[in-house]
Amino acid sequence: MRIVVVGGVAAGLSAASRARRLDPSAEILVFEKGKRISYGACGLPYLLEGQVSSIEQLVVYRPEFFERERNIRIRTESEVVAVHHGRREAVLRGGERVRYDRLVWAAGARPARVSRSPRVFRLHTDEDALRLEDYLGRERPRTAAVVGGGYIGLEAATALRARGLRVRLHHDATTLLNREDPWVTKRIVERLEQCGVEVRLNEPADPEALDAGLVIDATGLRPNVEALAEAGAALGRTGALAVSERMETSLSGVFAAGDCCEARHIVSGRDVWIPLGTTANRMGRVAGANAAGGRERFEGVAGTSIVRVAGLAVAVTGLSQQQARREGFSPVEAVVEGREKAKYFFGRTISVQLVADRNSRRLLGAAVTGDEGVLARINTVAAALAARMDAETFAGIDLAYAPPYSTVTDPLLVCAGQLLRLLGH
Repeated sequence: MRIVVVGGVAAGLSAASRARRLDPSAEILVFEKGKRISYGACGLPYLLEGQVSSIEQLVVYRPEFFERERNIRIRTESEVVAVHHGRREAVLRGGERVRYDRLVWAAGARPARVSRSPRVFRLHTDEDALRLEDYLGRERPRTAAVVGGGYIGLEAATALRARGLRVRLHHDATTLLNREDPWVTKRIVERLEQCGVEVRLNEPADPEALDAGLVIDATGLRPNVEALAEAGAALGRTGALAVSERMETSLSGVFAAGDCCEARHIVSGRDVWIPLGTTANRMGRVAGANAAGGRERFEGVAGTSIVRVAGLAVAVTGLSQQQARREGFSPVEAVVEGREKAKYFFGRTISVQLVADRNSRRLLGAAVTGDEGVLARINTVAAALAARMDAETFAGIDLAYAPPYSTVTDPLLVCAGQLLRLLGH
């Protein structure tokens, strides 16, 4: 059996590796349109900032590793532009046709807009980052504008300010991170402004018309679905590929994973498109297993993520109060501030939000911001969402305590207590 995988980064290589473990005899071929495979795209802002010294530091594996250690053939600079599923063929740019028995489509996403201005850059691929680094070294701009208040926009603004540029951030909505949490946006704006970044909310901007030495266009992504859609694969409500819980598309024997496809949200139960590297890896494992004949299921996503903005950690999972209301819940929200560890261990401020449904009392989401102690707390809530915990159960969980790491009543539990009072406990 020949398994062809389109895409050689997170989802694609997870799929190929998992397929190999389940079927040692399969022929597995991976096509990647870029020059590199298996690199950490999430590290690109830190390359820009200077935390990472070269693009090669972000490369996890090279093609020869997969070929030598896993008997997986890798072809870089090979873009699949069409699929003829009736003939079980993938067509490469240039006309080459490659037969497959099973296909895993892990082609990712691309920036929603294309610019031809030499001053406008994206920060989506390794080549984007290298072009931007070259421009910064050659032109030495003093000012920068960033358009878009999502993860990449906020990280890019932070990185450029750290390099000494005067930075202005434009965002076309009143809240950042697509979260609709005013208090989270307030924390982020306060931190950016403390670091000298000018923030302009609710101000749409044309990247090519802005007056700045360079512009980062971080206005969003679009899933790479066209070739598979033309082959007959169904798209979902979000415009990404619709897949079953086995990550199979509407085309029998064709699976999809990563930023090109939807997933079920474990809180709302609806299909969503949340492009994240962690999700891509998990999806890829399931898609690869099933392409090799397995019977695995993808359990869904909560949208759990964390981003560093000028030293401030901002983490979310599940639904905000506004999002929950749109999904038909009757949400109640509690927000508290506390210390992430004992005062005499120089504990710093941490803010915690919990959202629950008034009727079922089920936890629906959370957000946590602070300089320290954020990751473990958002992961705790993410686990609670997966377990469908209600507020009472969550308020009674047994969390560890020692003064160097927490306060005697953890801020999560303080917030849970406040939530219970609002629910009428």
